[in-house]
Amino acid sequence: MFLEIVTPEAILFSSDVDSVTVPGIDGDFQMLNNHAPIVSILDKGTVKIHVHTQNHLSFDDLHGSIEKLPADDKVLTLDIKSGTIEMKDNKVIILAD
Repeated sequence: MFLEIVTPEAILFSSDVDSVTVPGIDGDFQMLNNHAPIVSILDKGTVKIHVHTQNHLSFDDLHGSIEKLPADDKVLTLDIKSGTIEMKDNKVIILAD
């Protein structure tokens, strides 16, 4: 599936991913490939991006906001204050603060 993370300042992330875990207002939830369409509000917390490989990712383009998880180099993390997520047609868009 394709993930795009957008803030008022910039597009922080735009790439194919295996899954994404987000902080929903009722707790964390994960979306995998071909997830049902959804729109939800996000709470303060950490977005976890599960990538198959990082060979094609350039960390210079991520504005220093997205970091590798020390325990697993295929998981990227991004702390957010709030946001909105939409999943439709195997594309996830996160509007984050």
